[in-house]
Amino acid sequence: MRVAGLLLTFAFAASAVIIDQVAVIVGNSIVKNSDIERDLRVTAFLNNDPVDLSRAARKKAADRLIDQIFIRREIFAGSYPRATKSEAENQLKQLEQERFKSEAEFASALKHYDISRDDVVTQFQWQLTVLRFVDARFKPAVLISDNEIDKYYTAHAVALRRQYPGKSAQDLHDEISDILTGEKVNKDFFSWLDDERKQSDIEYLEENLK
Repeated sequence: MRVAGLLLTFAFAASAVIIDQVAVIVGNSIVKNSDIERDLRVTAFLNNDPVDLSRAARKKAADRLIDQIFIRREIFAGSYPRATKSEAENQLKQLEQERFKSEAEFASALKHYDISRDDVVTQFQWQLTVLRFVDARFKPAVLISDNEIDKYYTAHAVALRRQYPGKSAQDLHDEISDILTGEKVNKDFFSWLDDERKQSDIEYLEENLK
């Protein structure tokens, strides 16, 4: 899903880069080649995938980072809550326990992807911040009616009866309401991002997107 991809992005400051070209200009903000490569490497690490630095992958990463610029601006303007580094550290510890047998194996994986531990912590901190922003910014405006819940139950009756034997639409009111709320929040969130794009001057420097 777009949101998942989105929830795994962040513009990182490059370290030890000799030539760092601007790849995209978004108003008075920029996306650099180092931002794109770091995003691709950290995302690949978190997804346990090979690193793809192709032009097509770089263009998709650039688009994700453009969206992230809009989100950062809105978080700053609205003083929305931000996740703490401590919370991000806890996320990283959980990842280490689930995927790696030792600290040495974890360190080896970071080296393989050419990223640092701080890169991953920063990513987790951003991911948590985005989730809180979306929840605080869009969820309060969402209202789910009983009619919508009944329609959802009817449309998904077979799967719901299998998952919740003997439960009626009324019994599953809260569960279905959460599902529909999530769908509406995502729709409103991405509609807002699309509007931000339409209202912004975005220039891709194609020669540098490589």
